[in-house]
Amino acid sequence: MMESPSVGLKRMIKRGILPVVKENAYDQRNLFLAGGLMLSQVASLTGLEPYVIQNWVRRGFVAPPERKRYSRRQFSRIVLINMLKDSMQLDKICALLSYVNGELDDESDDLIDDFQLYLYIVRLAALVEHQPPSGPDEAARWCQTAAESYRESVPGARDRVARCLHVILTAYLAGRLKQEAEALLAALA
Repeated sequence: MMESPSVGLKRMIKRGILPVVKENAYDQRNLFLAGGLMLSQVASLTGLEPYVIQNWVRRGFVAPPERKRYSRRQFSRIVLINMLKDSMQLDKICALLSYVNGELDDESDDLIDDFQLYLYIVRLAALVEHQPPSGPDEAARWCQTAAESYRESVPGARDRVARCLHVILTAYLAGRLKQEAEALLAALA
């Protein structure tokens, strides 16, 4: 008999296969001990050209750095956008992130810290690597389960976060399928 996705996800977390998402799980990372990352460090870690990151800041996709340093939240936002840009248009990514975080260049109206959102996505990606969802309904249940640990700041926020995660997970899966299709096409030549 097949176990439910939420039971399977909880079992994988308990066994240590998937990380438990805690807001301060990586606060002591050396990268952010110096007060944040310089633009060159963000570019190096993400593989993006510095002008792309600066353009995203200028367009309001990411809050401006403070004293030329990007915070953990800003870095996570950049990573999220970078991860999604191959399967979604930038304006759609921004609309999705605005769904949970309001104005993208203003962190005060965020329902969820971008770092916490990133950690949820990492958990879901690890689950996909272990066993891909059988369909959209299962992926949606995984996202609901992943968001169970989220503490709502306003009523309905958990549901919004779960819906956002579902879109991100679907885009992640689409990106993987795109890479697979390109590899198959290359093999034809």
